[in-house]
Amino acid sequence: MLPFFFFLLLSFSISQALPPPRGFYLNCGSPSTTKLNDINYTSDRGFINVGNTTTIKQKDLLPILSTLRYFPDKSSRKHCYNFPVARNSKYLIRTTYYYGNFDGKNSPPVFDQIIGGTKWSVVNTSEDYSKGQSSYYEIVVGVPGRTLSVCLAKNANTLSSPFISALDVQSLEDTMYNSTDLGLYKLSLIARNSFGVDGEMISYPDDKYNRLWQPFSDKKHQTVTSQSSVNSLDFWNIPPAKAFVEGFTVTKGKALELKWPPFPLPATKYYIALYFQDDRSPSPLSWRAFGASINGATFSRKLNVSTNGVMVYSGQWPLSGQTTITLTTAKGSPMGAVINAGEVFQVIPIGGATNISDVTALEDLLESIDEPPVDWSGDPCLPLVNSWTGVTCSKEKITKVISLNLTNRGLAGSLPPSISNMTALKDLWLGKNNLTGPIPDLSPMTRLETLHLEDNQFNGSIPESLAQLPNLRILSIKNNKLQGTIPSALLQRKGLTIQASPENMPSTNNTGPS
Repeated sequence: MLPFFFFLLLSFSISQALPPPRGFYLNCGSPSTTKLNDINYTSDRGFINVGNTTTIKQKDLLPILSTLRYFPDKSSRKHCYNFPVARNSKYLIRTTYYYGNFDGKNSPPVFDQIIGGTKWSVVNTSEDYSKGQSSYYEIVVGVPGRTLSVCLAKNANTLSSPFISALDVQSLEDTMYNSTDLGLYKLSLIARNSFGVDGEMISYPDDKYNRLWQPFSDKKHQTVTSQSSVNSLDFWNIPPAKAFVEGFTVTKGKALELKWPPFPLPATKYYIALYFQDDRSPSPLSWRAFGASINGATFSRKLNVSTNGVMVYSGQWPLSGQTTITLTTAKGSPMGAVINAGEVFQVIPIGGATNISDVTALEDLLESIDEPPVDWSGDPCLPLVNSWTGVTCSKEKITKVISLNLTNRGLAGSLPPSISNMTALKDLWLGKNNLTGPIPDLSPMTRLETLHLEDNQFNGSIPESLAQLPNLRILSIKNNKLQGTIPSALLQRKGLTIQASPENMPSTNNTGPS
């Protein structure tokens, strides 16, 4: 993945106060709330319960860059922030990083970002850090359920602790970026720019969704300043009116050629949105007609741009290498072409989903036990290399848990009845812990082959329903507080090895060792 545009340590525009945007704004590692651009950035406590915090000892830093949370635990497969959200909602997520040499190694770590169960990007802030700058990444996601997780994880190139400075989770309207099915894809920001300007970045409150519009100047092109304002609500993406104030133009009859984004792109599909407005005072003659092409392919044949503004977009546009946008003035147009702003996102396919019954069962187990593995957060299975500790999952479009091994993890608590909903499970190993309560009915787990519950504190009777597990080969229940003897239906099962304590074995049984 590409590194995204940086923002300077002190540069944010301030405008008139508006109601704060809807969402969550976290100043990671800070114990208290701080304000930036009239937005309250709160402590990240309550959204994550792992990691360490520290303060960057440097003058003139933005408040959200002066603290961070880092994750030194080398055994954890991922470290997740979790947010309660509305079902079938849409969010813009921004992660902000300022290394500040917090670990004294003078080398920013490289690591992965994960949204839900999809790998989003690699975080590499080395270039920005060498310039004394912070880095940020943005992605637009759809959330089908009631929780949203944002996770950091080590990869093969991670040599030290992943970290994060700030995290924004901004609610978006249903109309925004709606040409992309966010149930199948996510949109990872490549560039968002206002053209023709060389000043401050546009952000909240000018953009009420707190998107960041970086200034993009190009001395090759003539710039214009608009004489009227657009209505942001006339556009599906609700861009800020300020993004239309300036733009690039050319004289009548000439083509406007813009190399943007200003860096080469990997070959894949992209969401592209371009914004235009005639800069003159409103009148019957205030319009411009031109066509738009990208890398020689027609993007829009007939654009008729007035002072009200126009937006054109494509949800699945192929790009590779350097991108060139060409605007060609139509015959009879009174003025040359103009362009004011643009957005480009990489379209990232969602890599699958974890079976909801398995997710629910593991979440119930998480609530039922004390001291679970520290990485039991976010999606239990996906990405597969970042599944929860002890959890092994299948490689299918709808991923299912096939093995759960929490042997000797120091667990206390009980086994919830919903564990039986994990119907693809072949191996359930919970031995050598301190689990209590009865053994639930596991009969729906028809694929279960090995069940290790030994060396715990389970009590109650041994369920006769265990005999209904057709593939069970090994049952180990020794050294518990179980009452009564093993049901005869279990003892009569051929090919089943039973390991039980002497008090639970009938005196006539010779099926296996105790």
